[in-house]
Amino acid sequence: MNDQIFARAYWVQEPGKGELVAMPLAEPKAGEVRICTLFSGISLGTERLVFAGDIPVSQYQAMRAPFQDGEFPGPVKFGYANIGQIEEGPKNLLGSLVFCLYPHQDHYVVSLDDVVPVPKTVPAARAVLAANMETAINGLWDAPPVIGGKIVVVGAGVVGCLMAYLVSRVPGVDVQLVDIDLRKAAVAEALGVQFVSVDSVVGEADLVIHASGAPEGLNTALRLAGFEATVLEMSWFGTQTVPLPLGESFHVKRVTLQSSQVGMVGVMQRARWNRGRRLALALDLLADDVFDHLFSGQSQFEDLPTTMERLALDPSGELCHRIIYPGADMHVPECKEVE
Repeated sequence: MNDQIFARAYWVQEPGKGELVAMPLAEPKAGEVRICTLFSGISLGTERLVFAGDIPVSQYQAMRAPFQDGEFPGPVKFGYANIGQIEEGPKNLLGSLVFCLYPHQDHYVVSLDDVVPVPKTVPAARAVLAANMETAINGLWDAPPVIGGKIVVVGAGVVGCLMAYLVSRVPGVDVQLVDIDLRKAAVAEALGVQFVSVDSVVGEADLVIHASGAPEGLNTALRLAGFEATVLEMSWFGTQTVPLPLGESFHVKRVTLQSSQVGMVGVMQRARWNRGRRLALALDLLADDVFDHLFSGQSQFEDLPTTMERLALDPSGELCHRIIYPGADMHVPECKEVE
């Protein structure tokens, strides 16, 4: 008889308070695998709202993560960027690196269909960006950039940076990345994208992507939109009400305000793609070393409760924060700091 295996997971017990909780782990059944986590990533935009208890009651069901336990506002186990190794399952897969949309937990059991192999071209520590890359891909399916277009991305967080990078690869596109934090200029330079301060950016864009998570950023995005342009809203504000200047030139310019949400495959590809294929594409695209610049910090799993508290109180300057689990030593890189 096998000894009982216990796992530890991060739970938001109530708004503003999280802790690591131990729980028994079931043995994998046929078609299942047990994963030993190496890294997880904190998705600051959504996870800060979960930590603060700012998920609207009307959206409790819609905002459930794929492997969420508990209910908003808490106790709840939430997260969706997990990289680990298969430690129990089919013999030919033991030791394989996989991505799963799983919360912050050191060991877990899921169906083999719920994991996606990490390509050999992508380091395990970088692969935690897959969920963010998937969001960026889906956004650009919702509002595709055009050859030769002028595109402005407002908000140089992880998703904004990824979208600016992807858009910059379209032939003839003029793309600018805008942020109030001038430290993000170094990240933009590393990505090969022009950085412009909010005070210097000029409007009349064909497509404006808003990813700042701040109401002021959306106001800026609307100001920068040209005639019959689209403003693609990538931020989610939770319970926050956002005032918009729709009485100025919004109607005269015939601007389209387009929402995007990663829960459904973007309309342009929905007939032919599913989530698994989209996630595999996201992982493949992370082969470029330049994405290592999107990590602003990393800390140990043991310290996750205090780390989340700190990031919730002061997220300024943060991009992706990586959580390192016991056993990940051989995979741990140094963060490339933003100057």
